[in-house]
Amino acid sequence: MNTKTTPERCRIVLIAPPAASAEELVRILASALSGGDVASVLLPPYDVDEAQFQMLAEAAVPVIQNAGAAAIIVGNTQVAGRVKADGLHIEGPATAIADAVSRFSPKLIVGTGNVKNRHTALEMGEAQPDYVLFGKIGADTKPEAHPRNIELADWWAGMIEIPCIIQAGNNLESIVDAVSTGAEFIALGAAIFEGNNPESAIREANRLLDQHAPRFEE
Repeated sequence: MNTKTTPERCRIVLIAPPAASAEELVRILASALSGGDVASVLLPPYDVDEAQFQMLAEAAVPVIQNAGAAAIIVGNTQVAGRVKADGLHIEGPATAIADAVSRFSPKLIVGTGNVKNRHTALEMGEAQPDYVLFGKIGADTKPEAHPRNIELADWWAGMIEIPCIIQAGNNLESIVDAVSTGAEFIALGAAIFEGNNPESAIREANRLLDQHAPRFEE
């Protein structure tokens, strides 16, 4: 987090954008993280090879951690270990999630995502990940949150103890509908980084969360 007290409501999970260089990624992330509370940052490899991904992650992870957020590597267990990340995001069958949980938890946060229906969500839940993301990394291409993500997050948050993340759209106003689900976290990517001022976007996102997100009970 970036504030002295952790908000007792839905918090931001930032999805890092593609970057041409480590310097660009560090600059963009530092700007966003200076804007207010962020719980964690997911670092996807996108289309770069493992060596390039590791170079980017090595630069980004200290920036994220120094801001008080958790650095979570997407899809590469070896890179996660080498760069001393806080967590690992794995997508795939429930067996793969269960294997990752057994190998890396509780030393690392282990989460999953791209869950498209209730049956798959429950299978993932049986593996006991630390969170389930309803949404697909990079798929926030429309202004609003996907209706399926809203439906799944609303259902999950009302009955399952494992925290969930709901992916918002590429417009910050999509936060309002997304947090009505009661999800513990909201994933923001394009809504933060498509503009010219990530710091301001994070500040506005936290303002909207303060105004609209339900407060969690103790």
